[in-house]
Amino acid sequence: MNASIPVIIDCDPGVDDAVALFLAFAAPELDILAVTTVGGNVPADRTARNGRLLRQIAGLTDQPPVYAGAAQPLERSLDIADHFHGPEGLGTLEPFEPSVPLAAGSSAEAIVDLVMEAAPGTITLAVTGPMTNVALALRREPQVAERLKRIVAMGGSRSEGGNITASAEYNIWADPEAAHEVLSAPVEVVMLGLDVTHQVRTPDAVIDTIRAIGTPAAEATAAMLDYGQYTARKWREGQEGPMHDPCVIAYILRPNLFDVRPCDIQVETISTLTRGHTQVEFRLAEGATPRHFWGVKADRDGVFDLIVSALRAQA
Repeated sequence: MNASIPVIIDCDPGVDDAVALFLAFAAPELDILAVTTVGGNVPADRTARNGRLLRQIAGLTDQPPVYAGAAQPLERSLDIADHFHGPEGLGTLEPFEPSVPLAAGSSAEAIVDLVMEAAPGTITLAVTGPMTNVALALRREPQVAERLKRIVAMGGSRSEGGNITASAEYNIWADPEAAHEVLSAPVEVVMLGLDVTHQVRTPDAVIDTIRAIGTPAAEATAAMLDYGQYTARKWREGQEGPMHDPCVIAYILRPNLFDVRPCDIQVETISTLTRGHTQVEFRLAEGATPRHFWGVKADRDGVFDLIVSALRAQA
């Protein structure tokens, strides 16, 4: 199958970002124009290294290019999530220095250049970390919003409650001002928050199936999934770890695996108690054209079947 979906992946690898990247690297439908990294799960120097490291494990060389992005949120200090991802961001995977350097320029610059050079309405921006790079790109060139096809992002929570505070999910909480700016821009945003990603929990049997594929990418994916199980049990979130970020790539590849509802999403930026809370309002004004879509249901088995089939096809 020829690549038919141009995509930029903005991420903060990250255990579940790693699984998302391995799925994306293995998917023949995707034309990955760039991987842009941001400080988030671990500091920005490590997310930039991890993006290149994962690309190398997947058997790729200098394509897609990997760019380093914002080291700090727009208005706050970075609070990392290494308690969920390990100090290097990749669980128990031993990090190494990748053989190919970073691409020249920043993540925000790369997003602007690629979107402005492409035909309008063609590029999908996949966001699996804090939205800092995206906000910086929109500040640099507001036309990016109208030229994107859509943004598909992992972030937020409504019915599930938060995973950092009682009401806030990490990616939004880490830089709520950036999320507010992105959600205020004239661009379609599909948001896959904890309401759906908590439905995509990893069966142990799936990990065994992926490990048996035997490729470096499959073995690393299994290691990431194993670590997800470990942290879920450590933090008493269940026996099966949720795989948040792969849902973004799965949605881009197979939107029929998810149910999304039109809505309006607002982000709390002022209150310290509810910082990063996502207010999801389904009661839209009559005749309103929605720009936001909120994930409410996911086909867990379909998502993991997609990951397994992609990694097998790459073997």
